[in-house]
Amino acid sequence: MPMNSQSRRSDSNPSVRLLTHLASVLVLAATLIFETRASVYIGEGSSFLEFIPAIIIISYLEDRGPALAATILMVAAGLLARSTLHGQISSEDWARAILLVVSGGVIAVTFHRLRQDLRELLEVAEARLAAVEATESRYRWAFERAAMGFANTNEKGELLQSNRRLSEMTGYEEEELAQLRLETLVHPDDRDALEQLLAGLGNDSASFASEVRLLRKNGSAFWARLTLSSSVPDGVLSESIFVVVDDISERRAVHEALRAQKEWLDLALSAGRLATWRIDLKDGIVTGSGTFWDILGLPPAASRRLEELSAVVHPADWPKLVASRKLASVTNYDVEIRVRRPDGHIRWVALRGREEKYDDRLQRLGVAADLTERRQTTLLRAAAKKRERIMLEQRHRFSNLFPVITALVKMVNVPENNVARYKETLIDRIRSLEATHLLLSGNSSASGMLHDLVVQELQPYMGTRDISVSGPSVAMSGGAAESFAMIVHELATNSLKHGALGDSKGRIEVNWTFASEDARSDIVFEWVESGRRRTSKVVRHGFGSMIIGVDGAPLVGYSPKLEMSDHGLQYSLRLSRKEIGP
Repeated sequence: MPMNSQSRRSDSNPSVRLLTHLASVLVLAATLIFETRASVYIGEGSSFLEFIPAIIIISYLEDRGPALAATILMVAAGLLARSTLHGQISSEDWARAILLVVSGGVIAVTFHRLRQDLRELLEVAEARLAAVEATESRYRWAFERAAMGFANTNEKGELLQSNRRLSEMTGYEEEELAQLRLETLVHPDDRDALEQLLAGLGNDSASFASEVRLLRKNGSAFWARLTLSSSVPDGVLSESIFVVVDDISERRAVHEALRAQKEWLDLALSAGRLATWRIDLKDGIVTGSGTFWDILGLPPAASRRLEELSAVVHPADWPKLVASRKLASVTNYDVEIRVRRPDGHIRWVALRGREEKYDDRLQRLGVAADLTERRQTTLLRAAAKKRERIMLEQRHRFSNLFPVITALVKMVNVPENNVARYKETLIDRIRSLEATHLLLSGNSSASGMLHDLVVQELQPYMGTRDISVSGPSVAMSGGAAESFAMIVHELATNSLKHGALGDSKGRIEVNWTFASEDARSDIVFEWVESGRRRTSKVVRHGFGSMIIGVDGAPLVGYSPKLEMSDHGLQYSLRLSRKEIGP
């Protein structure tokens, strides 16, 4: 076994080894002299036991070999003395000599083994001491060069030791910090927090931390996370407290900025009546703000399964939430869904945001807005606009109705002064006009054949004017029939006031054809008047012009054309089959 450094130093010192050998020789010589004199004065009664103390001393001073050699020398000297003085060596002497040799060997081996064990213990202790010294060296290196401030303080708060970083933070030199108390570095408004830290250490807590403001040497303050650590034996505060100081000024500033931005965002969302939401399409988990759950009519919750929303989302809109697809990149997400709240009201909700992948998980996130009031307002505005248009059209129709009736009265002559027949003819014409008026006053579901709409409008004049109506059978449905009847009514009214219907020799030709051989193609409608007109060729822009499309798009169809002259009028219009019905 290798010897420890101290043992090696003892073995390598010649003066020490010389003194040890000299002491061993003196003990051996004294023992031999004592044995010789004992053999002379005591005689055969003397034993070899007086050699045992000498063997023990020599085994302690020397190694195993010299101790065994000294034992054998003592036994030989004892036997020689007995042989010289008594002429013979008895069996008892031989037995004592053998026992002494065995005892000396045991003693020498025992001391040798003890010496080895002691050396091993010393080597282990030396290795542990070296490890402790290395650890302490590393600790000191880390303590001095750490990115955070470190210090040691006693239970009175006096700084015992500090590192370079703490000096840089506070602006004090290490010698100056050693003369200060920890309380001095803490802002006066935060010293209560320091007392709570110390109190926490006194309540069997290994460490305690808090965010406080520390003062620099120049009087300025900075935010730091102060952590105190201490071992607490038997509930008594230890004399050394480890202090860790982490400068969090920038982190604190960023946190405050984020908090302010969050407050502004929450205020903006609240003012805009918006809510935030997120859907994890992989796990089917929906999270949202309190306003989001309120819009859906559900109590607040941290999260819900996506399937739970099927109870409130309209079945026709449910695929808009559950449909997913593989995304190559971030895409926008913009849908509107209907929600049936527990109180029975239907609400329109807009979900706007984006779809993206985050950690290989497809998700949707964005904002939600309740569009119900906006939609109701839009519908009310549309209804009001439609009502206004209908009232304007009704007013215009009524304004035209009386001149038409007056013209009918003037146009119908009294046959052979037969007033009864005159009245019958006049009533028949007025009823025909009433039928057209009732058609135009009907709801949007009214429908009819194009031929019937034209004939019904011109029926009051069929017997007195030259009128021809021709064209294929075409059905018009819904609002298209109503709008087209208004166009024909306006053409007829204009013709009665200024054109062919107001001239006894006037002629009107109305026809329509398909633009191509395909029955599903567009329809070309033409209204042709011939006869003297009572107005110039200047087109007056008014409500009637708006209806037939002179001042813009017509009520139905497209590409209107109007040509007027002193001897007639020609109007054409194209009707799309998709626009007027199946």
